[in-house]
Order: sequence, then structure tokens, then C-alpha cells
Amino acid sequence: MSRIRHVRGSRLATAGVAATGIGALVAAVLSPTAQADDRPTRSDAIESAETVLADRAAELGLGSAQETKVRDVVVDKDGTQHVRYDRTYHRLPVLGGDFVLHLNPDGTYRGANRATKSALSIAGVTPKVTAPKAADLAASLLRAAHLGETLKKLTAKPRLVVDALHGAPKLAWQTDAVAHDELGNPVGRTVLTDATTGDRIDAWDTLESASGDGKSLYGGKVALNTTKSGSSYQLKDATRGGTYTGDAENKTDKCLLTVCLTRAPATLFTDADNHWATGATSDRATVAVDAQYGTDVTWDYYKNVHNRKGIAGDGKGSFNRVHYGKNYNNAFWDDNCFCMTYGDGDGKQLGPLVSLDVAGHEMSHGVTSKTAALTYSGESGGLNEATSDIFGTLVEFHANNSKDPGDWLIGEKVVRSGLGRESLRRMDKPSKDGKSADCWNDKVADLDVHYSSGVGNHFAYLLAEGSGTKTINGVSHTSPTCDGTTVKGIGKAKLGKIWYRALTVYMTSSTDYAAARKATLNAAKDLYGSGSTEQKAVAAAWSAVDVG
Repeated sequence: MSRIRHVRGSRLATAGVAATGIGALVAAVLSPTAQADDRPTRSDAIESAETVLADRAAELGLGSAQETKVRDVVVDKDGTQHVRYDRTYHRLPVLGGDFVLHLNPDGTYRGANRATKSALSIAGVTPKVTAPKAADLAASLLRAAHLGETLKKLTAKPRLVVDALHGAPKLAWQTDAVAHDELGNPVGRTVLTDATTGDRIDAWDTLESASGDGKSLYGGKVALNTTKSGSSYQLKDATRGGTYTGDAENKTDKCLLTVCLTRAPATLFTDADNHWATGATSDRATVAVDAQYGTDVTWDYYKNVHNRKGIAGDGKGSFNRVHYGKNYNNAFWDDNCFCMTYGDGDGKQLGPLVSLDVAGHEMSHGVTSKTAALTYSGESGGLNEATSDIFGTLVEFHANNSKDPGDWLIGEKVVRSGLGRESLRRMDKPSKDGKSADCWNDKVADLDVHYSSGVGNHFAYLLAEGSGTKTINGVSHTSPTCDGTTVKGIGKAKLGKIWYRALTVYMTSSTDYAAARKATLNAAKDLYGSGSTEQKAVAAAWSAVDVG
């Protein structure tokens, strides 16, 4: 029985309907606006505000030692103006010195909002606490906030300010301490120190870019980019096309043939502190971390190695559903929802199917569907599966995760003892699963695509690593050739480049193994030249699996 599958099917098309009618008309009538030519401009607003400042300086708490600078201007549709200012005192920034002037459409004063109404006056602007001392205090606080972690590239830069936010105004050092944690995430702390006494006034996290981390089931502690929403965080990555992960709540899709009438939910995961999960399966967010991490690494592999932004190459992200069904021993990519779905496994044969190579495998089906669209049957179906095994493996190597180091085994992390073997498939000698083909013959097309893929997988391993026995990241690999020859590998990077170009430029929906040989030879020629070492290696590797 296949353990990793790819769902294909027809797409449901819905006609778009333009939203027109009374709603927009009523909204326009109920929101009177000034004529476009009559509305004040930004310059008009600033000019009017300057007049107001001069007339109302005392009322606004402005004195001769202070200066103001426009930060922002908003002009409403009806001409009302809002001019936002920052303030300095003897040229020092004032925390809490900002205010907004509100002006009527004709530029007259309507009101003001001030961050603080404290009278702004301090004894002097010469600090007794030195800048290096303030920097040391801030660095110590940042280390304390990340106790037990090794911080790298730590810097602390103090600047002298006037603090009008915390009681009576006082001279203070505002120090931004930043560093990188063990995962490479930026971390930061802003510390406000009394420049006279050295006492800490306040401290807060500087970075709210939603760089978090999670404890995964298979990959250890991993970095995550998330989205801040109110006081919590969403497992959604705006830096990678909005990819996100949701909980299918152990429900399944209701489908008729290839059309799904309803889909299991994908309730977006959220977290209070952006430190996700416990690493245990009892925490539902744990496998969500694995799924999101797998999406991130796959995105990065295609972008960094092949300059492809997103599965479809359009910069848009896909999404993941985890906890699909009950004891579901599978994972699949579905073109119709452009999404990944992961089962939890039965715990006897398989665990949750959210390992890196499975994620890379399944999402690579999406890449194939948007490029060569290899038909999912016969030899082209075997090539479709081989493509996903190849790129899933390269994604695993690209991640360079010490908890899940790269190898040429597929799904080794998810396999349990009840399956009777150490992985779902292996590429050095595919026939070790008892079903896959090492070498091409005229019966290969009759095999299930997960087993006919063995020919392509064997070729890929030989092209990258060569024949014979070797140990890769602690895993023993043995790859004999079908014709008894010795093949010298050209490396994983060149395999990936050649296969990607063949897939995206030369392969079509009906490509079989003979045509795949031609496609990869053409790709190697394009990339490395006719008669190059790389092109010769491609020919030798295909011959070694009896594709001539």
C-alpha cells in the first residue's frame, strides 16, 4: 500500500460576480466629502498647523528649548486635518513628547491629543551615568531575558533622551540591545535607564516582527516566521506568500470521485508568546510546527536554489492541514485546494507524517503540476513520484538540520517498527522495500507509480553520489548498477539543477523514462555544455539503470 500519495482532480470553477448596486451609492451619500479640488493638501495642513502652534504654544506645553517635527499628516475626505508631531528638548528626543493637532477643514484649531501633559523641564542634559555603563546594563538584561541560550553578535547602542512617559520628566539613556539567538532569529530589548542614578526605568521587547520558534516532533527546535494578531500570534508566514498551518480536527474531506464537496477544516493555529508547542504529540501544535517548518524549508529551497518563488512560481503560499482523519497513514498534496494534508499515522506502522522529506515530497507534486504536469500513471506517473522523492530529499539536505540530517531514505522519521522496514522508500537501492524497481524493463509501466519511481530514484542517487557503498550522515548507502558499470557522482546540487531544468523546460505530461533521459541530457547541455562531464555523467547514470 502506498504511504505517500498525490491527489489530483478537476477544479471547481465559479463565475465571478461584480458587487454593484445600492450599497455603494448609499455609502457615498452618507459620507459627504469636500470636492477634490477644495480639499487641503499636506502642505496646506502643515502650514495651518504651524500657525496654530505659534498661537497655542503655551497651551500645548511648548517652550523655547523645544522643537517640533512633523511625523505624519492625514487629511480626511471632508477636509479635516490631523498633523502628528514629535518633539525634542535641547535637541534630545522626548519620549512622550509626541502630539497630534486636529484642524477643521478651514485650517482652524479643533483640538489636540498629547502623549503626556507633563510640563517639560529638567535640571540639565549632562548625564552622570556613562553611555558604556548604560550599554552594559541593557546587554545584561537581554541576556537575562534569554537565560540559558547563547546569544551571538550582541550589540547595545545607547542614545540620550528625555523621558516624559514615566512620571516627572528626566534625562535617560534609551539603549537598543540586539543579538541573534541559537536559531539565528533576531532578538532585541530596549532598556530605559535613568541617566542620573543608573536605575532601570523600563524595558520592552524591541522586535515585534513575529520571529518565533517552535519545538517540532522530528526537527527539534526550529525558527518560525509568524504573524502578530492583536495580543497573540498566528502560524502564518507573510514572508513566504502567506503560507499557514491549520488544524483539521481529525475530520476528513467528503469527496465524490475527484471532486470534494466539503473539506475538513483548517483552523489556524495561534499562540500567546510565539514560542510554539512542546515537541510532544500530546500538544496538537507540535506537528503543526513540523508542517510549517517543512513548508518554510521547501519554499526556501526552491527560491534560493532555483529562483522559484512559491510552489506555483507566483509568490503565493500554500497551506497545511494537520491532524487529518483518525489514525490516517498518509499525507497528500491536492491541486484543487493547493494545500498539503497530513495524517497522524496509526502509531504502529507510522507516526505523524510531517517529516521534512515528506513535506518536500508532497509540495513538489505541486511544482510538477504547474510545470510538466506528468500524468499520474504509467512511466510518467513513476517520474512524477520520482520527482517528488528527488526534491523532497534535496529539501532535507538543504535544511541542514542536525536533528534530521539529509539522507537518501524517504520518510525514515515517520516509520515505526510495525512497518517492518526502516523507511518508506530508499533511493540508493529502491528494491529494498520488496516492491520498487531498481532497473528499467518493459513491465515498469505496469507498476504502481510509487514503485515504478524506483528507476528514477536510482538514477538520481547514482548521478549525485555515484555507485558503490558509502556512509552519508551516519546512514549506510549501497548502490549497485544494473549494467555492472561504475558511476561517478557529480553531487546533489548539480542533480537538482539538471532535474529542475528538465522538469520545467523539457518534460511534458507524457514523458516516459526514455524521454526523461533526453530531457536531462538537454538540461545538462544547457547548464554545463555539450560533451561536459555533467552531461556524460547523466548518460552514464541512465545507462546504469538500463535506460538507454
